[in-house]
Amino acid sequence: MPAIAALDEGTAPPDARHRKIIHIDMDAFYASVEQRDNPELRGRPVAVGGMKERGVVAAASYEARRFGVRSAMASVIARRKCPELIFVKPRFDVYRAVSGQIRAIFAEYTPLVEPLSLDEAYLDVTENLRAIPTATAIAEEIRARIRAETGLTASAGVSYNKFLAKMASDERKPDGLFVITPKMGPSFVAALPVGKFHGIGPATCSKMEALGIRNGQDLRAQSLAFLEQHFGKAGAYYHALARGVDERPVCPDRIRKSIGAETTFEVDLFTIDEARTALAPLITKVWEYCERLTLRGRTVTLKARYADFQQVTRSRTGEMSLTTRDAIESIAFELLESLFPVDRGLRLLGVTLSSLAPRSAGEYQLRLPIQDV
Repeated sequence: MPAIAALDEGTAPPDARHRKIIHIDMDAFYASVEQRDNPELRGRPVAVGGMKERGVVAAASYEARRFGVRSAMASVIARRKCPELIFVKPRFDVYRAVSGQIRAIFAEYTPLVEPLSLDEAYLDVTENLRAIPTATAIAEEIRARIRAETGLTASAGVSYNKFLAKMASDERKPDGLFVITPKMGPSFVAALPVGKFHGIGPATCSKMEALGIRNGQDLRAQSLAFLEQHFGKAGAYYHALARGVDERPVCPDRIRKSIGAETTFEVDLFTIDEARTALAPLITKVWEYCERLTLRGRTVTLKARYADFQQVTRSRTGEMSLTTRDAIESIAFELLESLFPVDRGLRLLGVTLSSLAPRSAGEYQLRLPIQDV
């Protein structure tokens, strides 16, 4: 398959929607920012995260990835795989600022930008603000501008729907561009292992393989009824993906379903005072994020993991949105108290706010009984 080809609507099969979608994915974003800002880190294996007993790698440079270091990997395992690994403390304010620069570039080409995180986004450029004829040319121009204005590299995927654009952006990483035209789409999907399908996680992948479904071609051979029988409502989605079909629009106003924060402790917690102290900054982080996005939520969920790795959640929902940090904290602390006393110790706590909506004049509502989730 060619690395670059113009996405030409004229090659689309009759049932194609003639959209031009770009998926931009920054290359090892956090680690690349650190290497950009500190010349001593360039060309060396870098992990953004903490080198503590229970630290976790937030991002790894490509030099570190060659040793098998990956994001979400325990820091002790990462160091074992790469003894020369350099750990750098995260600077999320810097990452957010750079992300803002990149999104400003996107906005010059289309208002239809759907950010997925600080380092990736979908762009619908079917009709673009600069009247550039092909999505490929737009993707090339955006990548060049990101490099010139931020000193960082980005990979891009171009296709006629979100699923294939996402898959394409993985094909030439780092610092690459790949295009899946409508004509190429079905054969690309047919050869793709189901474990590489965006949206199919390890558990679903294992279930599919147990049913003899190992790639897109195997998936396409299954009837809609079969897939719905084994995968419920997701069956229709998998049935469409196997045919290279993804009707989801790029949604610039997409509202998050939840906002959460969690942390793993170096030493297990056994007292309610220790737990409250540890939970408070997480509540602050969630509230500050809500403030930035002008969102409010009705449901507070507490997540706790014990020393033996057993995990529990507790949740409470009000009829109206919670409008202050103290209101969230009050509920979170009551949910926390329902777990005590503990005899196994807590190794992780997290808090999530969900049932989100734009900020309004809603007042804090009387709380409802605790529910196990």
